[in-house]
Amino acid sequence: MTGGVEERDQSVSLDLLKQKMANFAKERDWDQFHSPRNLLLALVGEVGELSEIFQWKGEVPKGLPDWKEEEKVHLGEELSDVLLYLVRLSDICGIDLGKAALRKVELNAIKYPASKKNFNTSNGTAHTG
Repeated sequence: MTGGVEERDQSVSLDLLKQKMANFAKERDWDQFHSPRNLLLALVGEVGELSEIFQWKGEVPKGLPDWKEEEKVHLGEELSDVLLYLVRLSDICGIDLGKAALRKVELNAIKYPASKKNFNTSNGTAHTG
């Protein structure tokens, strides 16, 4: 990507990522390939790569205490690929991802009020909508 070390110290927003992804695509003349369908398929591929990291690890504790540093770096790269494609897809579709996400959190709070704990004790998962 573009930018130097000093950018790593600044706060990162979805708008900054959106701008960087748009510039990155434009500089390479990739806009012609960035249709919603193509971006979605690329996003799904990256989610698959992310899934491969966890595929044979079983349940993993928070913070990944048993992971090697290079495994965490690799995870960060794959998480970033997913995020960047998601940000680009939302931009191309004209969706303000930040506002949409906040709205979804609010809708989930109504759908799943804190007074009603939605926890499945049979499989140990919480439902988040």
